[in-house]
Amino acid sequence: MPAKEIKPNTDPIAQEQAALDVKIPATGLDVAAIIPETVVAEAGVAAPSANKVTPGRKMRDSARRGGHAGAPQTGRDQGRGGRPGGRRDSGDRVKPEFDSKIIDIRRVTRVTSGGRRMNFSVSVVAGDRKGRVGVGLGKGSDTALAVEKATREAKKHIIKVPLSAQMTIPHATEGKYGSALIKIFPARGSGIVAGSSARAVIELAGIRDVAAKFMSGSKNRLNNARATIEALKNLSKLSRATLQGKKENEAK
Repeated sequence: MPAKEIKPNTDPIAQEQAALDVKIPATGLDVAAIIPETVVAEAGVAAPSANKVTPGRKMRDSARRGGHAGAPQTGRDQGRGGRPGGRRDSGDRVKPEFDSKIIDIRRVTRVTSGGRRMNFSVSVVAGDRKGRVGVGLGKGSDTALAVEKATREAKKHIIKVPLSAQMTIPHATEGKYGSALIKIFPARGSGIVAGSSARAVIELAGIRDVAAKFMSGSKNRLNNARATIEALKNLSKLSRATLQGKKENEAK
């Protein structure tokens, strides 16, 4: 029996595909990254674009950024400057009504059978710099809790100070709390001349051009601040000259 004659495959498309399989093995990797341009040109295949991003590479890049491919970024993800994870603009923050200032922090230690227990006592002055001011005391196991309590108490005990159009007191006054005694009187053009915790109270109340003098030797900042509050409570809306005229009329 004669042997069957084997005819070669003359199909040009099949020959080109066989040559391509030999030249470029199917590895599943990015062709543009591992195949030189000369080999691709000899195989008769168009060279891939250098800027073209394959689907696999796009998915890997999206996974590194922690998002989904093609998913739009929301305002929460973009943040400030359009960058993912950035903080929001500071313009969104609401300015508090009252400013506060810590005038004294004390650590109190209590000895018990189980050991020592430490607490903190914080004195805070709160005011809006427009004539309202208050003093508060807070105690807690840590400073943050104590400051929060003191600020809340200071806002509860806010007083309204009668000020003139120039934001100064109308006449001299004095106040006493415990052993602390203070005198406050207007001083035109001198700014705020005061020390200790009285300066914090006067500044947060928005008072200008005054001078304060402690007539006692008390070093307790909380008592000095409360004495200043008592002195501001004794202020009248009338000026010094009007008060002197009323006293003279009463004497007659």
